Amino acid sequence: MTTPSGSYRPTWDSEKDYPELSEKLREELRSVTDPEIGLNIIQLGLVRNVIIEPDSATIHMILTTPFCPYGPAMLETTRQKAEQVLQRPTYVQLGMEMWDFSMMEEGLGADWGLY
Repeated sequence: MTTPSGSYRPTWDSEKDYPELSEKLREELRSVTDPEIGLNIIQLGLVRNVIIEPDSATIHMILTTPFCPYGPAMLETTRQKAEQVLQRPTYVQLGMEMWDFSMMEEGLGADWGLY
């Protein structure tokens, strides 16, 4: 996973081999919202990487706080939506990377008075 220059959004490994499927997944995952913050997991930058293989997929995801009360529900909803789009078993791996405001989509930090 890399972050494109001038962008806060990580580049998923899947974008190289499955660009159209990756874009469909990104759009579907915009419907998974963090209810405490009111933004979706793509806007927040919580999906750090996606790896699509012929017979499965893995989503590397973090949460905004280590003990997010909605974390388990967001992880499961993410998995279900991904399986619908990708049409293959999908696993969500929870990363230990600490989330911060710089991971949000470009321009959203201003809404929070950060930039």
